[in-house]
Amino acid sequence: MKIYHIPAAPPLCTNTFLLIGENGKAAAVDPNADAARYLSLLEEHGAKLTHILLTHGHYDHVGAVEALREKTGAQVWLDPRDAAGGRLFPFTTPDHAYTDGEEIAVDTDLVFRVLATPGHSPGSVCLLCGDALFSGDTLFAGDIGRTDLAGGDPAAMRQSLARLSAAVAEDVRVLPGHEDFSTMERERRHNPYLSGLS
Repeated sequence: MKIYHIPAAPPLCTNTFLLIGENGKAAAVDPNADAARYLSLLEEHGAKLTHILLTHGHYDHVGAVEALREKTGAQVWLDPRDAAGGRLFPFTTPDHAYTDGEEIAVDTDLVFRVLATPGHSPGSVCLLCGDALFSGDTLFAGDIGRTDLAGGDPAAMRQSLARLSAAVAEDVRVLPGHEDFSTMERERRHNPYLSGLS
């Protein structure tokens, strides 16, 4: 499995990712950069995009979804609660809904486990793949996602953070939707929002 970080341009600066498995099947996580950047990497590696996995439905995480789906035929996963339409949740037509705890197999070495983590949005999920946690806007390095936007829920966020703290191993890399990368060990030690949670 290879992970490629594809940051979206300012002012959004979303962290987006393309993962390519050993047999050439690929998944995009929160694609919001120029679609051509994902397509170029896929062509370079002779890979086929089969899955588009969204950690939530906010506009700054879905900008390239329709173009990639049209060009590649990839299927899109999103919690239906985040497919609401409007400025904040513009994407409305996922192919699949997540089931909490399910495993989504993209390639033999590329399997995602879904962790439902509402709080930033009603349908937020984190995606655990090997030693990488794609945490969207639930968990950041030293911080967490906002809960004051439409659909945000501070109490749900606290429960989601407690779940992550209990379920995710310390050596797992945290690859959030914005800003710097981290590890679960570092977040347990230094993130004030995880302090005392288990």
